[in-house]
Amino acid sequence: MPLNNPLNALLSQQPYVVLDGALATELEARGCNLADSLWSAKVLMENPELIYQVHLDYFRAGAQCAITASYQATPAGFAARGLDEAQSCALIARSVELARQAREDFLKEQPQAAPLLLVAGSVGPYGAFLADGAEYRGDYQLSEAAFNAFHRPRVAALLAAGADLLACETLPSLAEARALAALLTEFPAARAWFSFTLRDSEHISDGSPLGEVVEALKNNPQIVALGINCIALEKTTAALSHLHSLTPLPLVVYPNSGEEYDAASKTWRHRGHACHTLEHYLPAWREAGAKLIGGCCRTTPQDIAALARQRRA
Repeated sequence: MPLNNPLNALLSQQPYVVLDGALATELEARGCNLADSLWSAKVLMENPELIYQVHLDYFRAGAQCAITASYQATPAGFAARGLDEAQSCALIARSVELARQAREDFLKEQPQAAPLLLVAGSVGPYGAFLADGAEYRGDYQLSEAAFNAFHRPRVAALLAAGADLLACETLPSLAEARALAALLTEFPAARAWFSFTLRDSEHISDGSPLGEVVEALKNNPQIVALGINCIALEKTTAALSHLHSLTPLPLVVYPNSGEEYDAASKTWRHRGHACHTLEHYLPAWREAGAKLIGGCCRTTPQDIAALARQRRA
């Protein structure tokens, strides 16, 4: 079962926890074709060993928390591939097993490493299942019951497989966040961080003010950190500073790389010589209250290694 709050032990020993970096774009860099509505969940079906290897490489780089390959893994999504709910949940559980195996093998390989390494079960938003970019708009409407029917099987499978906590991530919608917070109460031992995509530094993607988001979630003791992910680097610090003024919870930040996505060509490109790194923003993030720090799309084990070096220093 998950610890009462698995972050406490880590944060009592150090100023911040180093999360891992991108999974899907790292899989693409290693030859996977993820032009698919299942995105990285497709690799759970086709090449799970490669997911294990990416997790292992992030642990080797200094990550203290692996986020599972379940962001887009849902029974609804797998149904399009002819899988029933039991088969889908077995794949979701497999995402936890791969991360746990990578952790176990890393600790065998480097027994001098600090033994407390976490596995966070990724719970992506309903918008990710739609596979149309809705996780950056939040322009979908479901009832709380419908949201929970969608998320419940994955949450149950991740926790049963031994995830230490949940990463309810890339959330664009206050209604969906409220529903997930309610769903957590069905799993009293579960702990989660909630991280959001943004419209601007004071609003999440559906336009809800961050103050309203914090107010809606503040009385749920199962939510152990709040923050932002999968946004551009330059948008992070102002949003973290605002969020820090609203909540005493540890803040989480794991943005995309300094590159820019070209939707027309479906490629990433550098923005010239001004392209900064995660490490460049680290002092500002720490000053703004960030305690869980990593990377999202297009970040690499090398980026995480730089964060880990700074933590050790």
